[in-house]
Amino acid sequence: MKLLRKIKVAVAAAFMIAAGFSFASAQDASSLKYYDALKFRMINKGFDNTLTPFTRIPAYLKDSVRHDLWERAKCSSGIGFRFATDSKTIGLHYNLLWNTHMMHMADTGLKGCDLYILDDNGKWSFVNCNRPTKDSIQSKVFVSNLDGKMHEFMIYLPLYDGINWIEIGVDSSAVISQPRINNPRKEKKFVFYGTSILQGGCACRPGMVATSMIQRDLNAECVNIGISGEGKMDFCMARALASIPDVDAYIIDPVPNCTEMMCDTLTYDFIKILRTLKPNTPIFMVEGPRYSYEAYDSFFASYLPKKNKAFHKNFMRLKKENPKNLYYVDRNNLWGPDNEGSVDGIHLTDIGFHYYAKKLEPYLKAVLDGTKVPFQENVAKMYSK
Repeated sequence: MKLLRKIKVAVAAAFMIAAGFSFASAQDASSLKYYDALKFRMINKGFDNTLTPFTRIPAYLKDSVRHDLWERAKCSSGIGFRFATDSKTIGLHYNLLWNTHMMHMADTGLKGCDLYILDDNGKWSFVNCNRPTKDSIQSKVFVSNLDGKMHEFMIYLPLYDGINWIEIGVDSSAVISQPRINNPRKEKKFVFYGTSILQGGCACRPGMVATSMIQRDLNAECVNIGISGEGKMDFCMARALASIPDVDAYIIDPVPNCTEMMCDTLTYDFIKILRTLKPNTPIFMVEGPRYSYEAYDSFFASYLPKKNKAFHKNFMRLKKENPKNLYYVDRNNLWGPDNEGSVDGIHLTDIGFHYYAKKLEPYLKAVLDGTKVPFQENVAKMYSK
């Protein structure tokens, strides 16, 4: 009985401590001074001519694209902010566009924001993520009791929701400014186009989507134009992508949203538009992934390779016309070697995004370094039977 009493006392104490910390956080949040995040450097944004600062495609496309494409492009996936401050406390207020929820994705990734700090070795280190509440206006103190020195910070926005406004909170006496270190490098930029997988379904938090991993690893901006269910190679999207200035490479990953017929009939013209408008910019065509159940479902075991075969056929046609600056990334180990990379057989877990990023990084690093892009000897022979 004495042991049981001790356990009850310890549990009660733990709850009191937790409540105290929660109360302290609430006090800290209300006492911070908040700044409009738009006053600081926005990263990983492809277009300036958008309806709102947090929309990912140009406003002029509204009458040219399907309603679903337009609405889902309002998700703020990949977009972030960079700033520097000597504040001992970092907080955040933001207003969600929809405050949505999905059964197979954590709210922390779907509509959360996460904070990173640049460490002394020049590497980004994760600090904290908010746990979204049922309210449309989210509030979070990411960290308190910092050392009061000037540090570089980065905040990523929600992957599967949009925002109306966002404010960064710091101590009232603190200095907050534009970032003092060029990271990610403004002059280096990759543009990714694709599907819900690319957009970030179903990362546990925004910083774990593949494009953000690549951005941190390669110190280059990564524009995420992954649009859930709508990466269907619309030609107007190809023209829009080509209008983004100073792109180092395009990564095109649409196969999961396309039928076999679409892969056969749309791929050539979509890539051709991009190549014509950006003839000197490398383009990487990423093959459709191997769903976890493909090996056990006779329909998908046949159908998914057919889509990739059609996609590859058009790659070979384009490569024959002009071999320069066009590359093919096969699906081998795209989600990792052990079939554990997805949450539902299609959308990725964090480990799936890790492997996706690691698959692409050698190619993209070669582009940045001006070295030869690694050659896949099997690409030309694929689907030859």
